[in-house]
Amino acid sequence: MLVIASRGSQLALWQARWVASQLSAASHECRIEIIKTTGDKITDVPLSKVGTKGLFTKEIEEALLDGRAHLAVHSLKDLPTELPEGLVLAAVPEREDPRDAVVGRKLIDLPLGAKVGTSSLRRAAQLRQLRPDLQVESVRGNLDTRLRKLDEGQYDAILLAAAGLKRLGWGDRIAEILAPEQMCPAVGQGALAIETRAGFEGVALLDHPDSHIAVLAERGVLGALGGGCQVPIGAYATVAQGRVHILAIVAAPDGTQVIRAEADGAATEASQIGARLAAVLLDRGARKILEAVYS
Repeated sequence: MLVIASRGSQLALWQARWVASQLSAASHECRIEIIKTTGDKITDVPLSKVGTKGLFTKEIEEALLDGRAHLAVHSLKDLPTELPEGLVLAAVPEREDPRDAVVGRKLIDLPLGAKVGTSSLRRAAQLRQLRPDLQVESVRGNLDTRLRKLDEGQYDAILLAAAGLKRLGWGDRIAEILAPEQMCPAVGQGALAIETRAGFEGVALLDHPDSHIAVLAERGVLGALGGGCQVPIGAYATVAQGRVHILAIVAAPDGTQVIRAEADGAATEASQIGARLAAVLLDRGARKILEAVYS
């Protein structure tokens, strides 16, 4: 019996059940163990102000390390770039849509001064550059909670990951999907991370090589920048014919400055290409943004 550790949110459980179904089809018996993380317990403070890496993974990783679980299923964007000793990113299944979505009304249709909700500093910073007139306000909670707040009229629109909406059957709520050139996604957005103890080989069948390469490139950017959740950092990689292309941004939280850079190269060097792209961002002005945020 394989024990799968997961958060208890609706989306997290959808992801864990999907992994369980794939493993069951390969003749593995599975059971899901729900674990409450620090991030789940903090519901009234914007995540960017909590300032702790691994908000949604620490307690789950402890379950892996002490043997209570064989594997963990995360939203890959929640997984820190440095894993605890003894744990590995064992598989990345085929990625869902990595882009950001607007729910409510298209950006172009929002009136001056409209109120838009997002829990992400990355989305907020880029939105402020796209539409400086908008009121950007924090919105926390699971997907269904955020959609309810929109439906109650607390916001004119909200920004969410397209992947979560599509996975939970709410794709028809999407008013607009934003191109990565408009709204660079979070590192790993739309991808699942299957984390295990080193040497555990039961999940290799779930790995999608191109998706894995893309997220390695994006995580290469984030790791080299040392970015936490206080800094709006985005990266979006695509893989084709053995090559990887990455777009990445570092934004000032107030949206007054967004530093962009792109790179491509051999897919076998995905992490290194991401790290080199981070160095380009730093040289173009990202270093000053990072120093200002962390000072």
